Amino acid sequence: MTVLAHPLRSRLLSALRLDGPATATRLARTLGTNSGATSYHLRRLAEVGLVEDTAGGTGRERLWGAAHERHSWFSSDVAGDPDSEAANDWLQAEGLRQFQQRADAWHGAKQEWPLPWRDAAGMSDYFLDLSPAQLAELTHELDAVVERYRAEPPRPDARRVFVFLQAYPDVGGEP
Repeated sequence: MTVLAHPLRSRLLSALRLDGPATATRLARTLGTNSGATSYHLRRLAEVGLVEDTAGGTGRERLWGAAHERHSWFSSDVAGDPDSEAANDWLQAEGLRQFQQRADAWHGAKQEWPLPWRDAAGMSDYFLDLSPAQLAELTHELDAVVERYRAEPPRPDARRVFVFLQAYPDVGGEP
């Protein structure tokens, strides 16, 4: 987790997951950095099994790919380790920043999209009274629904859709 809690590494892994395998040179160009830094951080991600050399490159150009479609962890996995707890906090905050960027981009461009897309896209909020076990069960069930859709082959009119799930206690109450 501490390896991933780095701005460029997080962006590299996201790019590989979203756009597929790429060379360090192409990733550097896409992300606006240099290929030396990109290569270094890809190797660090590979050391912990988050990315891998796909063996599809040519010459000295390695073709890197995400080793997994997703990863997750629980706060209890890092509890008591200050570095890992800080990395966890940074990664969650980075996820929120990325969500906000994607939401802002959609809201800025949605008028250019056909009405069926604008009708289908949206967000909702719900306030529920749940125990920690119920919240974990709800999150697990919603993850299963998303995974069911991920397993289906894309339809001809499909576009990449960003689904973001956040579920937190209302901090207005007591812990």
